[in-house]
Amino acid sequence: MDNRRKRKLTYFTIGLLFLLSGVEYAVILPTIWRYLQTLEAAPYFLGLALSAFSLSGLLSGPLFGHWSDRTGATKKIILFANFFEIIGNFMYFMGFSKWLLLSSRLVAGIGTGAGSSIFGFLTRSTAPEDRATVFAAVMACRQAGLLIGPAFNIFLRLCDFHLGPFVVNKYTAPGLFMCLLWILLQLAVVFMYWDLPPLEKGKAKENSKSRSREEESEQGLVEEDNEEEKPLMVSQELVGSYGSVVTSSPPTHRTPAASNATLNHISPPLSPVPSESHESSSPFKNFSISREFLREEVVVLLAAQFITLFNQTALETMVTPLTQKYFSYGELENSVMYCLCGVEVIAGFLFVRWLSRRVAERVVLAIGLTICNISGVWCLIFLAKPLGGFPWQLTEFIIGVFLQVLGLPFVAVAQVSLFSKVTAEKTQGFSQGVRRSVGGLATILGPLWAGGLTENMYIMMGVMMALLALLTMMLAFSYDRLVAPATEEQVDDSDNCG
Repeated sequence: MDNRRKRKLTYFTIGLLFLLSGVEYAVILPTIWRYLQTLEAAPYFLGLALSAFSLSGLLSGPLFGHWSDRTGATKKIILFANFFEIIGNFMYFMGFSKWLLLSSRLVAGIGTGAGSSIFGFLTRSTAPEDRATVFAAVMACRQAGLLIGPAFNIFLRLCDFHLGPFVVNKYTAPGLFMCLLWILLQLAVVFMYWDLPPLEKGKAKENSKSRSREEESEQGLVEEDNEEEKPLMVSQELVGSYGSVVTSSPPTHRTPAASNATLNHISPPLSPVPSESHESSSPFKNFSISREFLREEVVVLLAAQFITLFNQTALETMVTPLTQKYFSYGELENSVMYCLCGVEVIAGFLFVRWLSRRVAERVVLAIGLTICNISGVWCLIFLAKPLGGFPWQLTEFIIGVFLQVLGLPFVAVAQVSLFSKVTAEKTQGFSQGVRRSVGGLATILGPLWAGGLTENMYIMMGVMMALLALLTMMLAFSYDRLVAPATEEQVDDSDNCG
C-alpha cells in the first residue's frame, strides 16, 4: 500500500476516534443523572461522575504524550488507551452500584489521554502551513459526534431486556453501546492506522533546499499562508523570542564559520537553546519544563485554552436551568437547541479550516476572541437579567448563545495550531498533554463555578467577562510573539536577502 493511501486511512481513523468521543459524551450525559438516581446516589454524585472523567483524562494526557515522544509508537498508545474506554463503558453498563458507575467514568476518562499523543503525531506528520486545517477537521469530527449522539438515544431508550445477569435498559444501554463501538474502533486502528514517520516533512524541507530560490518562492506563495513570509521580514521578532523551540531539521547551507562551529560542537550546547541531536537521542535531552512552558507566548495560549473552556462549560451548565426558568423548556426543546448549536459549531470549524489557509493563526485567534468578548458583554447585559416579554427574552437568549458558539471554533483551532508551532516538535506529545490537562482543569472548574452561582448570574458572568478581558490584554501585548518560530535556514536566507 502506498504512503498516500496509508496517510488517508490513518487520518480517517483519527477522525473516527474523535467522532466516538463526541458520541460518548452525547449518549451518556442525558441519562447519567437518572441512572444515578436509580442507584440511590446523592445529587453531588453527578458532579463527581462528570469530574472523574475529566480528572483521569487530565492526569493521563501528559503521560501518554510523554510515552509517544519517547517511542513514536502512537498506534500502540491508542490501542492501549481504547482498552480503558472499553472497560470503563462496560463497567457503566453493569451498574451494580453508584460507586461502580463513578469508577467507570474514572476508568473511561483515562482513554481520553490518547488525544495528546494524536495531536503530537499530527504535529510531526503535517506541514506547519497545513496544521490548522488538519486540527480544524479533527475537532469538527468530535462536534459531529456531539451532534449525532442524541440520535442514538432514540433507539437506546427503547431497550428493555436481559443479557445474562445484566439488565439492558435505557440507562445501562449507552454503556454497552459505547463498549461495542470502541471495540469496533480497535479493529479500525489495527487495520487502518499507521505510525507515519515524520520523515515526510523532513524530506520535503530537504528537497526545498535543493530547489532554486525562484521555484521555492513560487510554490511557497501558493501553498503557504502569509504568516510564513512574515518571519523572514521581521526576523528580530523571532531571534531570541523562541529560544527553546527545536528546529525541525538542521540547516545544510551554512557559512564556513557556522560549519566549523557545528563540527567543533558535536555534543549538545549548554546554552538555553536546545539543539537537534542525533535521531537516536532522547527527545527530552536538554528539555526544561520551565523553559518550555513559562515563555510569554506559551502562557498566552495556555490561558486561552483554560479561559475559553472554563467559560464554555460554565455556560453549558447554566443554559439548562436558564431555559427552564424563563422558557419552560423540557428535554425535547433543549435537545433541539443543542442540535442547532452543533450544526453551527461544525459550520464554524469548516469556515475556520478555509480561513486558516488565507490568514495567520493569530489573526484567527484575535477574531474569535473579539466574538467571545461581544458575546460576554451581551450575556452580562441581557442574560443575567433578561429584559422585556417572552419574545424579546427568547431573542436575547438566541443571540447570546449564537455569539458564544460562533467564537469557539476560531479560538480552539488557532490556539491548538499555534501551540504546536511555538513548542518543541520532538516533545510535542507531552506538550499537547499539558495543554489538554489545562483544558481538563477548566472543564472541571467551569461547571462547579456555574453550578454554585445559578442564582447570582451577575457574579458568575462578571468573572467570566473579567477573564475574557484579561485574555484580550494578554493577546494584545503578546501579539507579535504569536507566530511560528523561524528555523535556522530561514534566518540564514533572510540575512542573505538583506
